[in-house]
Amino acid sequence: MTTIYLIRHAQAEGNLYRRCHGWYDSMLTALGRRQVQALAARFEGVHIDAAYSSDLTRTMETAKSVCLSRGLSLCLDPDLREIGAGCWEDRSWGDLLHADPDNLRKFFLCDPQWHVDGSETFPGVRERMMCAITSIAASHPDQTVAIFSHGSAIRAALSGWLGIPLEEIGNMALGDNTCVAKLEVQGDQVQVDYYNDNGHLGDLANRIHPKDNSGGDMLENLKHTSLRFRPLRLPQEIEFYQQARQEAWLTSHGTMDCFTPDSFLAVMLRNSDYAPESVLVALLEDRPAGILQMDWQQQADEGVGRIPFFCVLPPYRSHGLGIQMLGQAISSYRKLGRKRLLLRCAPENERAKNFYLRHEFHKIGEEPGGTGVLDTMEKYI
Repeated sequence: MTTIYLIRHAQAEGNLYRRCHGWYDSMLTALGRRQVQALAARFEGVHIDAAYSSDLTRTMETAKSVCLSRGLSLCLDPDLREIGAGCWEDRSWGDLLHADPDNLRKFFLCDPQWHVDGSETFPGVRERMMCAITSIAASHPDQTVAIFSHGSAIRAALSGWLGIPLEEIGNMALGDNTCVAKLEVQGDQVQVDYYNDNGHLGDLANRIHPKDNSGGDMLENLKHTSLRFRPLRLPQEIEFYQQARQEAWLTSHGTMDCFTPDSFLAVMLRNSDYAPESVLVALLEDRPAGILQMDWQQQADEGVGRIPFFCVLPPYRSHGLGIQMLGQAISSYRKLGRKRLLLRCAPENERAKNFYLRHEFHKIGEEPGGTGVLDTMEKYI
C-alpha cells in the first residue's frame, strides 16, 4: 500500500490579488511563505520517500518545505497542474464576473460544460489528475509520497475517489492553501482518509474566501468584493480624476499647500495618450472605487514600472481593494517585461506606507515632492 499526502500550494498571487490563475505562473505571497514554514513544521518527523509537484512556481516553492530538510529531489509533473483557464488566465475575477457572469458561475460550480477558448474542462482535469496520482503511487509501492498540486485540480481528483458526481463537485469546499489530504492507494483502489486539513495553519489560514467556500458562495462573495478595471474616459472623467487627486493629496499631507493640479493632469494625459490602458478606473459593482495610473514610458529601459498615482477612494478604504489594484499593476507590467515596481509615498502617510511595506515594497531612497521629501519605494515582481 502506498501512502499519498496530497497538498495544495501555499497562498499565491492569484489568491491574494483575486485573479484567475490556472497555468499562469504566479509566485507565493509573504503569507504564503509563512504558510510554507507551518507546513514544514507539520511534516517534521513524518517519513517521506519521494516528492512530486506540478511544474508551476507556486507548487515547487511549497514543495521545498518537505524536500529540503530531507535531501529529496523534486519530481516535476505537468499533469499535476491546476485547470488550464485558457483566455481567462490572469484576468481579475471582477472583470470575468462583469464580462461573462453565467460562465463564471459554471466555473465556480465546476460545471462539466464549462469551457472557454483554450481552456481545459473539469472532466478532463479530473481524469488527468487521477491518472497522474495513481501512476505515481504505482511507482512507489509501500512507500510514502508527498504530491503538491492546486485547489481545483485536487478537488476534482478527490471527488472521483469519493464518488461525487461531476455535477456536484462545486458543492465541495475548496481547501485552504497548504491544506492536506491523505490517501491510501492499493492497486486501483484509493481510500481518502481525510482532506482539506489545514490544522497546521492556525492564524495563517487564508481570509480571502468565506469559511464555506463552495462554488455558489464564492461567486456571491465576488460580487461585493472583487474589482474590475477599465481605462479612464477622457475628457468626460477629468473632473473625477482631479477630485481624486485633490482628496489623495489632502490625505497624504494633511494640507493643500503646494498642490498643483495642472501638473498632475498633464502627466496623466501624457500617460493616457501613450497607452489608454495605463490609466485605469477600478470599479466595484460598477461604482468607481479607485484610480490606478501607470507610466509605461519612464525608466522602461531599466525594467521599471512606475506608478505615479494609486488611490482607493475614501468610502472603499480598509476593505481589501488596494491589493487588487496592486495586482492589476503587477499584471500589466509583467506583460511589458518589467521586473520592478516603483512609486513615491509621503512619509507622513502612515496608512499608505504601511500598506506598501506589508506587501513587500521597501524604501530605496528619497525624492523631492509634495510638501517636502517623498520616500521612493520599490517592489520586485
